[in-house]
Amino acid sequence: MPKNWTNAQKSPYPNQTNTIIIMVMKLSKLVVKHRIAILLATLILMIPATIGMLKTRVNYDMLTYLPSTMDTMKGQDELKKEFGKGAFSLIVFEDTPETQVDEAKKQIEEVPGVNSVIWYTSAADLSVPMEILPTDLYNAFNSENGTMLAVFFDEGTSEDLTLDAVIKIREVAGEKAYVSGMSALVLDLKQLCESEEMIYVAIAVILSILAMLIFLDNWLTPFVFIASIGMMILLNLGTNIFLGEISFITKALSAVLQLAVTMDYSIFLWHSYKEEQEHAKTNEEAMTHAIKKTFSSVVGSSITTVAGFVALCFMSFTMGRDLGIVMAKGVILGVIGCVTVLPALILILDKPLSKASHKPLLRHTEKISHTLLKLAPALLAIFVVLIPPAYLGYKETNNEVYYNLGESMPDRMSYKIASKKLDDNFHMGATHMLLVKSDTPEENVRATVGEMKNVEGVKYVLSLESLVGERIPIEFLPTEITEKLKTDKWELVLIGSEYGTASDEANDQVAKLNDIAKKHTEGSLLIGEAPAMKDMIETTDTDFKVVNAISIIAIFIIIALVEKSISLPFILIAVIELAIFINLAISHFTGTSLPFIAPICLSTIQLGATVDYAILMTTRYKTERLNGKAKKEAVFIALSTSIPSIIVSGAGLFVATLGVAIYSDVDIISSICLLLARGAVISVIMVILFLPAMFMVFDKLICKTTKEMKPCLKN
Repeated sequence: MPKNWTNAQKSPYPNQTNTIIIMVMKLSKLVVKHRIAILLATLILMIPATIGMLKTRVNYDMLTYLPSTMDTMKGQDELKKEFGKGAFSLIVFEDTPETQVDEAKKQIEEVPGVNSVIWYTSAADLSVPMEILPTDLYNAFNSENGTMLAVFFDEGTSEDLTLDAVIKIREVAGEKAYVSGMSALVLDLKQLCESEEMIYVAIAVILSILAMLIFLDNWLTPFVFIASIGMMILLNLGTNIFLGEISFITKALSAVLQLAVTMDYSIFLWHSYKEEQEHAKTNEEAMTHAIKKTFSSVVGSSITTVAGFVALCFMSFTMGRDLGIVMAKGVILGVIGCVTVLPALILILDKPLSKASHKPLLRHTEKISHTLLKLAPALLAIFVVLIPPAYLGYKETNNEVYYNLGESMPDRMSYKIASKKLDDNFHMGATHMLLVKSDTPEENVRATVGEMKNVEGVKYVLSLESLVGERIPIEFLPTEITEKLKTDKWELVLIGSEYGTASDEANDQVAKLNDIAKKHTEGSLLIGEAPAMKDMIETTDTDFKVVNAISIIAIFIIIALVEKSISLPFILIAVIELAIFINLAISHFTGTSLPFIAPICLSTIQLGATVDYAILMTTRYKTERLNGKAKKEAVFIALSTSIPSIIVSGAGLFVATLGVAIYSDVDIISSICLLLARGAVISVIMVILFLPAMFMVFDKLICKTTKEMKPCLKN
């Protein structure tokens, strides 16, 4: 690394008050003095952190993050409260004799967690031919090659009791039975994620070490960095127990992202320490000054990263809040570890570290810097030309996301196979449930059922009224049936759809069914996977706009305060936002459909994590201009000294996420990691190519609109 590495990362707070400087210096001395105690205390904390991590529940059901005020969520609560029913699944039996299906039904009813099973024998004995059933009812549960059971569970979709019940049902039902429904999806997703999560971390660690071995100047420091960051990651994961539970996306990504975005802090401390060693009398003195420098710079740069994650907390779809809180906490712990645990490790291991130095790969950047400055006008023109297609692709990508969680799973998973069997045998997609108030007149319920049957794509509508027909009173039905479909407060109606969950057809169908229900049955609630998905689509579409705006505004304010400028926030955010547009536009132009959560995460994380590259170069440019350098010389120094650190920073985020993107079989995880890896590279390129050109062209504007820079107009 060049000797001016530290200068390239000067504190964004050059005019700090003496009080703050004194406090930071005292902290630095305490860390150096009590380094062994700090390390021992951290190691001891690893024990409760490990216990906390293992005991933190992981939620794999994304629908539970919808606002509780929505009708679909209210309906789920009512279904649980009044019927004792939580999750719902359909089981397809292929080429199985009726007697075996009936025997399987009886065994499934005995499985802990199963509330009830509805099939032909729920209404009649097998000795009575199925053909006497009403046509709608017969066709709903039978096809040429199979028959279907409806299973209700005691608990919710992702509850442990429900997932254990699905495992047992698969064992009981045998190879010719296929369990569909959200609980089956959640179970497969859980098993797949649990099998991959440790590999994610291992891949990120190995690739990060390789990158640091190449770009840094010491063979052992990467391992020391990983040890320090690893402790902070474990503390972060352990303290998640206070949140009650975390989402599977948070569990899968938090360790990898914390490693990627906090690696810079360790690198900065190391190079500050190496530079201070040239002037200090002892290593302890050198580390004291290095900690002071690091604290000032890292706190400033980490604020934008934290702001990006905090912006996710403003999502009404609370999975964003889950990820935002955990990652903001991780970044803060990363800063703390960088100025406490890492200095302790470096001082304790000073002798072996001093013997492991080597020449870094990036040493000479002057030639490329001269070339880029010569091309400044052309580069700025290219920047402007890129905006329209990048923005168009960005907008289109947000319209092309998918919401069906099953699409994120490999085809080999049991849930995907069951869904295909359901479609092949019964042309069935989603199943809706309508809760109708029990005091609703029968004629209104019949009118509702009749109209719903005529809605395009509706396969069947089953209610108590449809089971007996118009001429037979409901009281003639067996108590076993009526208790399953009616309570003192609600009557349950099952609606089968040909359309898959989260499709445009299913969403239109849900809207029509809701209109019919409101017309005939006041106060009714349409629930199920497809209605909930429709709510999620509408919710997250708004969330994307809100979160994006909040992250931009928050980071704009931070940059304005840090750089004391009105113009610089516009310039810096414009560079990174175009990088985000290009990143998402690539998905559009390559025909890649992304899971709905990916663009939301990408927009905030890429902005928060990579705007630091631009702040780094900007701070050095300002420093040189304030020191009397002419415009071109100041920009050249800022560019040439910043390139190595920007590339190393981007490489850390790139390698940590790329390996996970390639390995993971869960498309939600893979897509987010691929976008972040690609975003790191694009942001590095954008900052190196276009930000110096912006400085060259807008230097006068920057000087006029930035505090203390007006005298620079003379140079």
